[in-house]
Amino acid sequence: MSRLTVYAAADPAQPILETEDGETIRRTLAEAGVLFRRWAATAPLAERAEEADILAAYRPEIDRLVAEAGYQSVDVVNMYPDHPDRVALRQKFLSEHTHGEDEVRFFVEGAGLFCLHLDERVHAVLCTKGDLISVPAGTRHWFDMGDRPRFTAIRLFNNPDGWIARFTGDAIAERFPRLG
Repeated sequence: MSRLTVYAAADPAQPILETEDGETIRRTLAEAGVLFRRWAATAPLAERAEEADILAAYRPEIDRLVAEAGYQSVDVVNMYPDHPDRVALRQKFLSEHTHGEDEVRFFVEGAGLFCLHLDERVHAVLCTKGDLISVPAGTRHWFDMGDRPRFTAIRLFNNPDGWIARFTGDAIAERFPRLG
């Protein structure tokens, strides 16, 4: 189940808000300039479905978002507990960073934790099956896929080169809870 936990950036031990209510999550993130939506597939998908089948199952939602925001490319990424590069890939995005374009992810299955450093607060968003999040370009954040990652996600880009991580050098991510 999706979950939002909001902390004061200086106090990772005491949440200000904890909720699993989808509308509260959407509204709270919208107030911070972050898009959060729920999508449903138009057709059932097999476990570890092929990219073409996944994109077809969510085509109306993808097309709507492309029309709204002008994204130029779409792909699917899979991560499983037996992936040979899972440790290195997890480590890559655990430190606070930004991107030159929006980071748009829709979780077809599984889960991932986005932590957004917005002013003096950290919004920890556990995204699960059916969740779409769009982290605006330039937003300080980190992502945790857990030590046994399992997710399939649709990614949307304006320019994949703009998605290169620019690390801030701030150690804030080390103080906040991670995904198990």
